[in-house]
Amino acid sequence: MPMTKMVNLTIDDQPVSVPAGTLIVDAAKMIGIDIPVFCYHPKMEPVGMCRMCLVDVGRPVIDRSTGQAVLEEDGTPKIQFGLKLDTACTTPVSEGMVVVGMSEKVLDAREDVIEFLLTSHPLDCPICDKGGECPLQNLTMAWGSGESRFDYSKKMHLAKHVPLGEMIYLDRERCIQCGRCVRFQENIAEDPVIGFFNRGRRIEIVTFSEPGFDSYWSGNTTDICPVGALTTADFRFGARPWELKAASSLCPQCPVGCNTTLNTRREAAAGGEIVIKRVMPRQNEAVNEIWLCDKGRFGYHYAQDNQRLTQPMVRKNGKLAPASWDEAINLVAEKFKAAGTNLLTVASGRLSNEDLFNLQELTGALGGQNVLYTHIAGGELTLSSGLTPGSNLGELGKGSAVLVVGSDFEEEAPLWWLRVSQAAKRGATLVALNPRPTKLDANATHVVRYPYGSEAAAVLAMLNTLSAKRPNLPESVQSLARDPELQAAAKALSEAENLVVFYGSEGMGLTGTQALAQACANLLLATGHTGRPNNGLVGVWRRANDQGAWEMGWQSRPDLFPAMQQAPALYVAAADPAGDDPSVFSPGGFLVVQDLYLTATARLADVVLPAQSWAERDGTLTSGERRVQRYYPVIPERSGTLPDYKIPGRIASQIGIEIESRAAIRIFEKMCTKVSSFAGLSYRQLAEVTEQWPIVSRGDLYYGGTTYENQSGLGVQLPLAENGAALSWPALSEINFPKLGLLAVPVTCLYDQGATLQSSKTLEERLPSPYVSISPADAERLRLTEGAVVRVSPENGNPVVVYIRVNAGIPERVLLAPRSLGLSIEAPTPVEVLLAERVAA
Repeated sequence: MPMTKMVNLTIDDQPVSVPAGTLIVDAAKMIGIDIPVFCYHPKMEPVGMCRMCLVDVGRPVIDRSTGQAVLEEDGTPKIQFGLKLDTACTTPVSEGMVVVGMSEKVLDAREDVIEFLLTSHPLDCPICDKGGECPLQNLTMAWGSGESRFDYSKKMHLAKHVPLGEMIYLDRERCIQCGRCVRFQENIAEDPVIGFFNRGRRIEIVTFSEPGFDSYWSGNTTDICPVGALTTADFRFGARPWELKAASSLCPQCPVGCNTTLNTRREAAAGGEIVIKRVMPRQNEAVNEIWLCDKGRFGYHYAQDNQRLTQPMVRKNGKLAPASWDEAINLVAEKFKAAGTNLLTVASGRLSNEDLFNLQELTGALGGQNVLYTHIAGGELTLSSGLTPGSNLGELGKGSAVLVVGSDFEEEAPLWWLRVSQAAKRGATLVALNPRPTKLDANATHVVRYPYGSEAAAVLAMLNTLSAKRPNLPESVQSLARDPELQAAAKALSEAENLVVFYGSEGMGLTGTQALAQACANLLLATGHTGRPNNGLVGVWRRANDQGAWEMGWQSRPDLFPAMQQAPALYVAAADPAGDDPSVFSPGGFLVVQDLYLTATARLADVVLPAQSWAERDGTLTSGERRVQRYYPVIPERSGTLPDYKIPGRIASQIGIEIESRAAIRIFEKMCTKVSSFAGLSYRQLAEVTEQWPIVSRGDLYYGGTTYENQSGLGVQLPLAENGAALSWPALSEINFPKLGLLAVPVTCLYDQGATLQSSKTLEERLPSPYVSISPADAERLRLTEGAVVRVSPENGNPVVVYIRVNAGIPERVLLAPRSLGLSIEAPTPVEVLLAERVAA
């Protein structure tokens, strides 16, 4: 790669060398000089609106005849300063430039800007939600005048606490029109749902969407707002920043592994308990940068939900009754020991690495089987063909390529959608391969459609256009390979220097995703895009630690539901198969459920064991990018509960099996000696940090916003499995559409009715009622309208009553069935749809 040209300049008498194209404000930041800003943000293009960053800029005088710098008598270049000050946020550095940021001329300009802003800003700092972390307040103290020449009674008075939506409130008086929020929504989130209205002193921010501020990214605008104009519904008037304690954590909602900081406070309203007041981003430029989606920001309430389990329960006389831990553990140990090799343990990626390892240790000691509760297969291929240490989506740009196949990316992994979209804007080739339109298409270089059921065939068709034709290919592959757009996309992917492939589960179950994963691995292997940074296969898992389970050797089973029914002893942890598919879940033996809530599965159990949320204990998670990261305790343990890793430890001890369960760090150490992927790792390594750009800290909130600096660890990416990946031609099966009715296909939505989201008070209005979606053509044929109540009857399943949504992007004869929203299917299924009143008649 070509070397970046470096430019030498001086800022406030300090010499600095920075890459060409660097803005003065950023160059100053690199050497610890803070130039105050309001409108500028290092993650967004500069606009030079607020003028707070004015500096005096001098440039070497150049002799036009020779092209050389004119020298002073002492041999130094002669510097000429402009008549006016320059904005440091819009001015790139140049060779020999001299920047003065502390002259009387500059200080007077800064004072003038502050005074101008305060002419229309209320003096309500004592009651402002931003008090204590307000850039305007801080910069006024640093650069403003000690007196005001303006009459307070002549200030503008506008509406306060205006809801832009149910999650974000606007105080119009406090807004300084810096445009950060508008620019973030337009350029980064690509949801232009807010904007400016009116002109002059009456200009204000308004929402253009219905419902208001309809975006998954709204909370970020409150982080980057430099005043108290934007606040979140869950925190406004809730606490003062100086009252809060901060603890580093991870978002447990999806496979991205976003770094977070949880702010807590002990308060009387909670009976003197320590409670979580808000979730804030923690900077990790290789993971979530400084952003969070609204699900991660507002979906934390379940950790403190009063409906949580706080005592073991044992079935007596046909009913679940409270029991002591000793009674429950003794009974479970007796039954598990009797089951021996017939013990079946089913757990989900909601659990930490330490939890999964101890469950595996217990089951393995008895000779039983561990099964990962998931709807996406192919995890063994991400071990051998996944991302390697040193990979960072933020480095992808011109010369790199990203393929996203079978995934509505923003719904399933929002931060990956954001980072991949940003990579495309930097010049990376983005190929969106999906059966229907998604938001990712807007930034895609190539958009390729395939019919549901042909996911793996579409990827193999790409491969078939690049290499010698494989004989005896199914017609589905041959016909797709003739698509010119697919051919162009395949060529672009094969020629890219780096290639990252994300595969999801849009319209598929375990069988379909296994074939798709193998097809994607074949494409990477055949084009030479494995085994080095920024190349590899990533599964768009549904849960935060599915990848960690695969790393430990957990397996998926397409026949899991029949297996659970046949098992004489079934141990279910952090999963709710009865809630997900009540028509097919029917335990035949002794059932133990370990969970936070009395779920539908727990109600069927013989023993229920109350576990702790991620906020009450420590542990590690492995993201889809194979990055192991550590999280820390935030709130006290709820009385009567245990960490998930301790529960199998107590069961094992009662049986006579020795399992380490005293502390997460001890389990991690043992895991690293037994699981090859984690060999050599330690909690100390996970806690290491290095300098990141942009530099954000709590000391200069005006530059990067209220994001927390990362002082607790950036995580470690795992090496690839030593055995490597191999080409293998997956078996392809085509879906047969029903002659009558529709084909229901499962999809994932960000906001669903899952147990970890239903208790969120902030997101309550955004959680939809159970629904399914169909095309306008099918709606017309079935005489259905938007919002109609229908009964959907799946083949070999129980009918459900849901709402209808009509979506122009859905192919005909297809019905989208969002997971955890009414119709529970995990693979394409024929269904019949009738209006509810017709059914009643």
